[in-house]
Amino acid sequence: MYEENAVFSRPMSKLKTATDANQGISLPRATAVLKAAGDELRAQILRILQRDAFGVLELSRIFDTRQPTMSHHLKILSKTGLVVSRREGTCIFYRRSCYEQDGLDTLRHQIFAQLDLCPVADNIDREIQAVHTERSESSLAFFRVNAERFREQQDLIASYSLYGDSVLELIDGLQLPPTLTALEIGSGGGELLPELAARFNKVIAVDNSAQLLDHAQSLVAQAGITNVDFVLDNIEALKKPVKADLITLNMVLHHLARPADILKIINGLLNDGGALIVSDLCQHDQDWAHSACGDLWLGLCPEELATWANNAGFDEGDSLFLTQRNGFRIQLRQFLKPTAA
Repeated sequence: MYEENAVFSRPMSKLKTATDANQGISLPRATAVLKAAGDELRAQILRILQRDAFGVLELSRIFDTRQPTMSHHLKILSKTGLVVSRREGTCIFYRRSCYEQDGLDTLRHQIFAQLDLCPVADNIDREIQAVHTERSESSLAFFRVNAERFREQQDLIASYSLYGDSVLELIDGLQLPPTLTALEIGSGGGELLPELAARFNKVIAVDNSAQLLDHAQSLVAQAGITNVDFVLDNIEALKKPVKADLITLNMVLHHLARPADILKIINGLLNDGGALIVSDLCQHDQDWAHSACGDLWLGLCPEELATWANNAGFDEGDSLFLTQRNGFRIQLRQFLKPTAA
């Protein structure tokens, strides 16, 4: 079913190493980067793009700025390589550059590091939270109404049967003892749960859709499995925090308003030495996924996901990329939580 299977043993974060110090550096170009970051509004834009991506209208709202003015500032930041953009349907989203570009990469990253030390103003933070809340409510509303339709549409993009064996391959490669606890966030129809139950002493399944959770519970009960606990809750605000040694996220992150922040939450749910297995879509341009599947993100940039995970405290493990005949690419990633010294 795949046109191409490729294993990348090198962690994605290693791809953004600095280039040769003398390549492409000139005083005018360095000055242009510094000038671009030296404007207060542009500096604030770079600050809030630390672990998120926003559209022009969202940024205009956050900073109470007219759209033409915001577009002008984003053009300057883009021209100097401080931000990059991605198109999702008719919208363009901006984020900080995480790619290797030229000899000025170190300068850009130093600018980012200094800006990250600055607090975000309360009024700006409130607007950011409002944008995230609207994104989350939009996703939750979709799943309340379209749980069954979602499963049918999701299968058109990436059926679990196409990547499930690869998920198990990454799990088994960790060689975790069976006495541990596994947690699946966004368990959906529950296809992975029997496999987790066969490998671990205890399994916890969390989903914010009662309909999907009921479906998963029925599947597990029919198989006579008794070591799975089901929790109807939102991972962004768990009422009863749990701890696990393995956490899986299958086709979940692109439905979440704040995937970078969720990775930090997940890190806190993992025991030291634990592992996170992520399967998700790579970035794509098929806008129909927004309305058909409730996707908030049209896939995730692999390098960006690696950066978010690194910032959340994870080390990278193995990665597997699967290209399907329908044009979508699936990324399967291991992220490891180091053991405390």
